[in-house]
Amino acid sequence: MQDADTGGRHHVVVVGGGFGGLPASRLLARSSNVEVTLIDRRNHHLFQPLLYLVATGILSPGQIAPPLRHVHRHNRNVKVLLAEVTGFDIDRRVVHATRPPDEPIDVPYDSLIVAAGASQSYFGNDQFALYAPGMKTIDDALELRRRIFGAFEMAETAATAEEREQWLTIAVVGAGPTGVELAGQMRELATRSLRGEFRNFDASSVRVLLLDGGDEPLATFGDKLSGKATRSLEEMGVELRMGTRVTGVDGNGVDVSTAEGDDRIPARTVVWAAGVQASPLAGMLGEATGAEVDRAGRVAVLPDLSLPGHPEIFAVGDMMSLDRLPGVAEVAMQGGLHAAHTITRRLDSQPPKDFEYRDVGSVAAIGRFNAICSVWGLRLSGFLAWLVWFFVHMTFLNGFANRFTTLFSWFRWSFGRARREREFSVHHTGGDLSAPDAVQEEIEPKPFPAAPPRSDTRD
Repeated sequence: MQDADTGGRHHVVVVGGGFGGLPASRLLARSSNVEVTLIDRRNHHLFQPLLYLVATGILSPGQIAPPLRHVHRHNRNVKVLLAEVTGFDIDRRVVHATRPPDEPIDVPYDSLIVAAGASQSYFGNDQFALYAPGMKTIDDALELRRRIFGAFEMAETAATAEEREQWLTIAVVGAGPTGVELAGQMRELATRSLRGEFRNFDASSVRVLLLDGGDEPLATFGDKLSGKATRSLEEMGVELRMGTRVTGVDGNGVDVSTAEGDDRIPARTVVWAAGVQASPLAGMLGEATGAEVDRAGRVAVLPDLSLPGHPEIFAVGDMMSLDRLPGVAEVAMQGGLHAAHTITRRLDSQPPKDFEYRDVGSVAAIGRFNAICSVWGLRLSGFLAWLVWFFVHMTFLNGFANRFTTLFSWFRWSFGRARREREFSVHHTGGDLSAPDAVQEEIEPKPFPAAPPRSDTRD
């Protein structure tokens, strides 16, 4: 089936509604001589930097994941297509996709922007995903929420002190922004929000271990800010295990290798925040166009973000390789806008320009009213940095309603202990949820699909 009805206008297909694809489609929507088809396998745009707040019970998924159709409801020249891209026919200028339930379709294009993002990388150890999920999608965050709060429930009914300690030990692999923010939130969850709720253990006894092969957390922020982050994390009770390489993960703990030798960390909850790899669509583009693909799966692009020999095709965000650009949301947003501008400039017979990334800085929240930031040459820490973090995220969050409800939830959490988004369910084939073994079977890991997420990442 061929899917296209452009009315004679220039047809731009945008693959991915994340930080690269959504800005591109919104800018192109302003052009009267352009028709846009936005293809995504999910129906929402995900504001991934706040995903850890969904996992730890502060925000609901809807607050950071507005539906793509709602975002484009006033843009009559934008069509949103719920489908999964399966390949590209470069000669015919067609995108192959499959839409529910299992219908193959071909979507023709005049120009193509691919912004499919990245997925979690386990550095060749994909079996770790069974016990150490990443946090790239709403489904991941909800599964992690279930594992975190489920671990507390299991600790409450543990038969021995040793078993209880395993349930109350959480290991976070990766000390970039995602890992640091998640580790800090889990300590605050235990020491503030869950205080007094359990009868058989003290919630403040929860151990949160942050594991990383580097020398310090948030190393990209520089030694000074990284040092402040280290002190803040230690004051919160996060146990830093720097210079630690994870060699194995199973349902009962983590195997690690350090300069002192091999070790074993008993932990029933493990989160992987150590790396990313480009969407498989980058490899498909490379194979179809002859462009190089690096070890991280990213496709090489020209300075204007187009693919060599194919000026009508653009790759942006985490799936493209150019000048060692960092894998952050800002690169994807600026890249998507640049690709869209290039298309409109060509239609107006104006010369194209090369992509110039403007680094506005980085921010990372360590805990309540505490962050570090390096923005516009300013290096801040503590409350002032947290204010910068707060306003940056509020600015880029899509939709007035989302900003309002998120602001309300933030205030409840910041000035109180409220974490109202803590619900999870436990399903068991036997139907008996009262038995600890039945609960444990559900809380312990299940395989995660290796599907590429649609939003770009930061770490």
